This record gives sequence, C-alpha cells and structure tokens, in this order.
Amino acid sequence: MKQGPFRPPLRRRNRPVDAHMRDLQPGFNRGGEAMLKTFVIAENQRGLLIKDGRLIDVLEPGRHVYIDMLGQLRLECVYAQGVFASPWAEIMEKRHPGLAKLYLETVRVGEGEVAIVMIDGRATYIVRPGATAYVWKVLQDVNVVRVNVEDNPRLTKAELVAYEKAVATSERSVAPIAIVTVGETETGLVFFDRELVDVLKPGRYGYWQVGRTVTTKTLDMRPLPLEVTAQEILTKDRVSLRVTLTSFVEVTNAEKAALATPDYKNHVYRLVQFAVREAVGGRTLDEVLNDRETVDAQIVNHVRRELGDIGVAVTELGVKDVILPGDMRELINRVVEAEKTAQANLIRRREETAATRSLLNTARLMEDNPTLLRLKELEALERVTDRIGRIDVHAGSGEGLNVLVDRLVSLKPRD
Repeated sequence: MKQGPFRPPLRRRNRPVDAHMRDLQPGFNRGGEAMLKTFVIAENQRGLLIKDGRLIDVLEPGRHVYIDMLGQLRLECVYAQGVFASPWAEIMEKRHPGLAKLYLETVRVGEGEVAIVMIDGRATYIVRPGATAYVWKVLQDVNVVRVNVEDNPRLTKAELVAYEKAVATSERSVAPIAIVTVGETETGLVFFDRELVDVLKPGRYGYWQVGRTVTTKTLDMRPLPLEVTAQEILTKDRVSLRVTLTSFVEVTNAEKAALATPDYKNHVYRLVQFAVREAVGGRTLDEVLNDRETVDAQIVNHVRRELGDIGVAVTELGVKDVILPGDMRELINRVVEAEKTAQANLIRRREETAATRSLLNTARLMEDNPTLLRLKELEALERVTDRIGRIDVHAGSGEGLNVLVDRLVSLKPRD
C-alpha cells in the first residue's frame, strides 16, 4: 500500500495516543507500536527534545507521547537546578532565544568584574571575568550581583562569609578567592604579582584572584629559637672543635623582613655560622674553653652588625656545646687529672706541715709544764686500755699507777 505525503509527528502531552488519533494520523501502522515514543519527565527535570541532532523543544514535567516513524527523536533529561553546564545551553540561546529566556538566566561577565549568582538568597556560584554561565530559573529564584574586582580586590567580612561557600560549590567559570588566616601572634603580607600591597593584623581576609596572582605570607612575631648545629672549626692552635649554638630570633618589622630576604631564619643561621668561625678560629683552645662569655659577646656583636636594619633582631645567642675529638678529649682529661692530682698533693703537704707545726708547739708546752705532760701520758694510757681487754695493776710498796705509767712510757721494743 502506497503511503501518503510525510507530515511532522504530532506531539501529545500528558495523555496517551488513542484510537481516534490513530485514525487521523496518515501512515500510522496499525500492526505495531514501534513508532510510538513515550517520555516521562520528573518534577525537578526538563527534557531536551532533539530531532536529528538538533534541539527543537524543551519539555515540561509529565508524560509525553510522540509518533516517530523514522526514529528521528530522542530526549535528554537534565536537572533544572543550579548551573546548566551543557553545550545545549549556548545552542538554546542562539537558536531558540525564546526558550532560553523562559528557562535560563544568562550571566555574561565583562572584564574586571565577577558575578555572584544568588539562588534563593544564597551565594551559590561565582562567574569569572569574560565568562558566561547559564542558570536554571524555573524552580529557584535567581539574582546576580556584580562586583568590580579591579577597584575592590579585598572582600569585606560580610562578603567573605557570603561568598566563601560559593567558591567551593562553583562548577563553572570559577573566580577563586584567596583566603588568608593570620594567627594571634602573626602578621600577614599580601602580594599581587609579587608586589607587596597589604600588611594584615590577626584575622581572616579574602582577596579576588582575578587578572592577578595573589600570594600570601605570614610571619610569627614572637621570639623563636634557632639551633645552629655542630660544625667543624679549627682553633688558632690547630685543634679541631665542633661548636653548637642556641639563639632566639624575633621579627620587629614584618614588611622589612619579607622584602629584605625570602627566608630570614636561614639568613640569620648563615650569619651565626660565619660569626662562630671568626670568633673560635682566632682563639686557642684554652681561650675558647676558659672565656665563653667573651666568645658569646663577639658572636652576638658580629651578627647584629651584619643584620643591620632588616626588621629582624637576635635577642639571645650563646655557645651551647664545645665538642672535642676523641683523642683530644682523652688528652684533655689526662691533663685535668694531673692538675687535680697536683692540687691534692699540695693540699696534703700543707696539712702535714700544719700538723707537724702543731705537734712542735705541743711539745714545747709540755716541756715547760709537767702537769700537761702527765695529762698526755694519761691520754696515751687511755688509748692503750681501749685496745686491751683487761689490765691488772699490783700495787706494792713504792709501786702503783705512777710506776706503771713510767714503765709504759719508758717501754721500748726489743731489737
């Protein structure tokens, strides 16, 4: 049977094709349902009806039935919320401006500004300069706020709170915000294209990164410890030492410190190393060990002089340890031991001399005083009796304690 002329498919929304429609449509195949296409669109979606690769309509939620004898139709369902990040958005704007105006909010941003997309009163997306974004407006209230970022690169606190979440949720054409957090004891520095533009007190700040590179740096203003590790140094008398130092460094002017050197701690570290070599290398080992305060003072003066006015001060600095090689340490220990032994011998001789002088004086006293001599004899007898368990004294005529003492005193060892 010969078919009639081609007619475009009849679109029927929200109700199925019935028998009456079958009779009215020419060329309808009563033998099958293959030519019918049914599309169901959810409430939060919209359907892009595409024929032969071209967008022809946007379908509302519901059930849609089409007669497609040649298989030319297809449907793409998209969520009608947030940004419409699809190539069909631009095509809709150019080919079907009426549909684009009905369903989409076109956000086109010029140079030197950004656009904040407010959805239901909340900042949700940020569009960078020179970009275009398409936002669904059928299920949500959409407003656009434009900000001149060339004249106002720094965000207020209210803007930072409002737009910070938008940075994380932006899916298209994001204009980042550089967020800087400065601690209670810190000072913050902000650079645009490596040029210092702002010095920050403790707090939280945000800057638009549009058409520029934003870098930040924070410096701790408290005195910070700086350990200078052991390094080999040769003294004036050719003794190899390893010296470690401890210092405290404080930033007095953050702007000067940041501009003078990229790393002020490393700068101070190098200066301390040079100062130690100069102070220790010009002294002998004995001078280094015996005059630590002078060595510390020379190092501090050298470092402060070389630092100059760069916004950094060395508040304290001193030698922590002086480490000798193993053989030199053993030799020093022997020298110290010999010195201490000589001192001990000298003290012992002094004590012996004093004891001898005391004995001489006692002997002279006893020579002139018989009673004192008798007391010393009795003391000697007492010491003897302490070592003997028992003493029997037989007193006869002309004998007694006096005779016993005389015999003990006159007792001499046999040859």
